[in-house]
Amino acid sequence: CVYTESCSVPTSEIIAVEETELNKKQRNAGKWQKMTKPYAFTVYYVKKARNHRWRCSDVTFWCIDEHLCNQWIQALKELLERQKSRPKQLLVYINPCGGKRQGKRIYEQKVAPLFSLASISTDVVITEHANHAKDNLFEVNINKYDGVVCVGGDGTFSEVMHGLIGRTQKDSGIDQNNPKAPLVQCNIRIGIIPAGSTDCICYSTVGISDPVTSALHIIVGDCQPLDVSSVHHNNTFLKYSVSLLGYGFYGDILKDSEKKRWMGPMRYDYSGFKTFLSHHYYEGTISFQPAKHTSGSPRDKDSCRTGCYICKKSEQQLAEQHKACGLKHEEDKEEWKVIKGKFLAINAVNMSCACPRSPKGLSPAAHLADGSADLILVRKCSRFDFLRYLVRHKNQDDQFDFSFVDVYRVKSFQFTSKLSEDNESNVTDIGKKRFGQFCRDHPACCCNIANSTWNCDGETLEVYCQLMKLFARGIEENCKDEAAYSQSSVEESL
Repeated sequence: CVYTESCSVPTSEIIAVEETELNKKQRNAGKWQKMTKPYAFTVYYVKKARNHRWRCSDVTFWCIDEHLCNQWIQALKELLERQKSRPKQLLVYINPCGGKRQGKRIYEQKVAPLFSLASISTDVVITEHANHAKDNLFEVNINKYDGVVCVGGDGTFSEVMHGLIGRTQKDSGIDQNNPKAPLVQCNIRIGIIPAGSTDCICYSTVGISDPVTSALHIIVGDCQPLDVSSVHHNNTFLKYSVSLLGYGFYGDILKDSEKKRWMGPMRYDYSGFKTFLSHHYYEGTISFQPAKHTSGSPRDKDSCRTGCYICKKSEQQLAEQHKACGLKHEEDKEEWKVIKGKFLAINAVNMSCACPRSPKGLSPAAHLADGSADLILVRKCSRFDFLRYLVRHKNQDDQFDFSFVDVYRVKSFQFTSKLSEDNESNVTDIGKKRFGQFCRDHPACCCNIANSTWNCDGETLEVYCQLMKLFARGIEENCKDEAAYSQSSVEESL
């Protein structure tokens, strides 16, 4: 068997194997002209480039023995069949209005051909209105699918996430409105094809906002557990979040930008500049429970990467918890720490919240699946100092190295505005006070909580460790250059 080039790739990253028909021009070229009747097959595989980008590449093998050629094809296909984590049938939701309104084109031109190559069957739904995907997930036969794919931005992901988690709890007889209910983990993975304005969740879990890269992660069946935070008001469920809940500066930006969606991604620049000039601060009380079960801290340099040992340790603890009593939400007896003050921004993040404009994110050392959130408090300061803090999100300096910035790793927290405190006459336990406000309809990436224009009161935010899974593997360590990656032979399979 002769091959045109040498390449090294694990079996798990082979996409497909197909018999190849050689045309007359190919048969007369190079070494092939010496063969009376060459037979060939092509191996399609993942080729890794810099900056976490993946591409579909291929290499063709040929020989004069038809039986030998067929043996290779059969052997390789059997190896792929053993990859049980790979999806065979997917439910796809496409938001045609997200970002630059390119979702349908991106899927049809860049993603669908790859799914077809990998022999993945798909049922495609083009969403027609807000919460279409969420509502549809409560109606479809979800058990026939190996995963759900959303093509759009963070808002589209939010719909799918809420629909899938809600459907799982409904099928399991769990009342989401009960804040003490033991939520059931979602075993169906979600794939994200980025086609929005920021694509924060995709960038923070894959390392790049690129449709082809995300499609290939789905094809090879990657699995990345993800923490989910829940917010309740009394016995009413409000929302889930997997990235950022922002009060103050970031919440105000999102509130203002929602009115200017016609501007496209530029609306964030405009609203950000406008909000920065307003320099509003909010007075209130923060109470939180430190996350003592997880290693590391928000200020260390131990970023979450593929195979993260901190997340694995949390996974082991979760498995032991399941073995003992299931995913049980118990009343915590630990004391709440309390902080009062005037704040420009209060942010709780379950992940780094990185994006192309802020490659490190809001909390560079936040972990995807350790059962905790990083609580970032930016106290009232001058515009100049606040600008210094914002600029550090774009460079390599420590963004928490300011006297007016505090950061804590927590498993739950609450917020009470000064306005609410003044209106509460018989408050004796700060740990039981109200959280604040969470907009029900805002995307999962950022939740708007604007003082004095609150939509509804909220209670404690709780972090559920690894409640759901993505078709991702976390951010890999930077690959070596492309040429170094493609060497020697195809491991295991060839």
